[in-house]
Amino acid sequence: MTGNGGAPGFLRVLAVDDEPPALDELAYHLRADARVARLHTAGDATEALRVLRDDEVDVIFLDIRMPGLDGMELARVLRQFARPPAIVFVTAYDDGAADAFDLGATDYVRKPVRAERLAEALRRVVGSRVLPSHPAALARAEEDPTIPVELAGSTRMLPRSAVRWVEAQGDYARLHTAEGSHLVRVSLATLADRWADAGFVRIHRSYLVQLRLIAELRLVNSGYVVVVDDAELPVSRRHTRELKDKLVRAAKQEWGR
Repeated sequence: MTGNGGAPGFLRVLAVDDEPPALDELAYHLRADARVARLHTAGDATEALRVLRDDEVDVIFLDIRMPGLDGMELARVLRQFARPPAIVFVTAYDDGAADAFDLGATDYVRKPVRAERLAEALRRVVGSRVLPSHPAALARAEEDPTIPVELAGSTRMLPRSAVRWVEAQGDYARLHTAEGSHLVRVSLATLADRWADAGFVRIHRSYLVQLRLIAELRLVNSGYVVVVDDAELPVSRRHTRELKDKLVRAAKQEWGR
């Protein structure tokens, strides 16, 4: 374990990797970032937990594949903390992205690490969550979880609030945002269940829509469509009545304000 208390930054960071060269490289880039005030390193999950027993940290840069307790298992332990740190997974593999989504990771960085990519991860920690150890930041993270998406050869964490509607594509789902779309390895049924409390409603076996973004419910030919961002999405017969009821309730709530 090492510490670096003389930096002019404000973030308390823990880097965890069982491979010394990879850990040294990660630590080198993190120490070079002006936002990092104190850096601890650990070679496995057990050592990381010892660090966390003695010191509070704001963010953990965490390898996934490690002997003993791996990164995903350690992240599940951290979720039980009263004030859990933000988690940025750092890995050579992309098959953990869906689990990272489940665990509410702030970012998912692929090896070999680059200074500018780590800087972006730190920016996300600071910008999207203020300070992870701050109660208000934790509440915001709970309200607007992220999901890992592929973008320009790297994995980024997309806020749920950016998603307008979702389209099923086999065992995958395509997330549509104002800027474009992203294919993710998670089923539409899973998202429908997890995002129901955030206002997402199932309108069809292949479509999930943010209710407040529906601009129009229109009857066309033999069925209904909804209009979201100028896109017409079909509404199945089995979902039509429930959707109408939800739209009416939402309108009444809006009028009652």
